[in-house]
Amino acid sequence: MPRKGLVKPREVEPDPLYKNRLLAKLINASMRDGKKSVAQREIYEALSLIKEKGDDPISVFSKALENIKPVTEVRPRRVGGAAYQVPIPVKGKRKESLAIRWLVAAARSRSNSGFKTYADKVAAEILDASNGEGGAVKKRQEIERIAEANRAFSHFRW
Repeated sequence: MPRKGLVKPREVEPDPLYKNRLLAKLINASMRDGKKSVAQREIYEALSLIKEKGDDPISVFSKALENIKPVTEVRPRRVGGAAYQVPIPVKGKRKESLAIRWLVAAARSRSNSGFKTYADKVAAEILDASNGEGGAVKKRQEIERIAEANRAFSHFRW
């Protein structure tokens, strides 16, 4: 049965401490098994670790997200029995969600050597991303490199 009408995207409430909507999205993406208070505690701990380094944690976080957000990505498009990877520009909300998803994935995949908790890993990943380094920024560069390599198929846009 087809959908009736458009689905309204849900608006995420800003987080209670910093009143930041993107930070609330990071907390939600970090959450495991529905344990939001645990995720919240870990993210706030990571931000306090950034603050100890002498930086404003929210500005470092927003700078990190800006460095992670992709400009283009590839989507498969079937043309005459062959699937081409067609580069397309990434729209606003999707940029944010991809950046946050990649940040969480990169933090989780960091090795345990030198990092005791998830908060340590998130803090290190945010600091690296704000400097244009780290796993999440590498992921963005990789996606954009693939899009650039497939630029020849950009006329297949739909």
